[in-house]
Amino acid sequence: MDGKTLARIVAVIFAAVAVTATALEMSRKENKSAGQGSRTPAGSMPNPLRDSLRRCQVLGEAALRNDGCAHLWAEQRDRFLGLEKPTASSTREPAIQQSPDAATPEAR
Repeated sequence: MDGKTLARIVAVIFAAVAVTATALEMSRKENKSAGQGSRTPAGSMPNPLRDSLRRCQVLGEAALRNDGCAHLWAEQRDRFLGLEKPTASSTREPAIQQSPDAATPEAR
């Protein structure tokens, strides 16, 4: 057997292994996506810090003047940067203040 024939045989075997590995990997990804339904997503677990941050987000521009929201954002920033451990105070509710232009509850 000469060198060209041997190189061709090795190339064909390499291509066959590559195609087989690709087919197996593609089928494995399909099985993974089907199995994820049994796992509880992280978003469905109650997270008081996330809920408080969502409330601050809903406040919009008024949250900029809210001390509770400023405290929560500072805690979240420190937690993200790894500056300090999250404290139990992160679960406290931000003090929600209505903006001066908001309608009074009696008018509703």
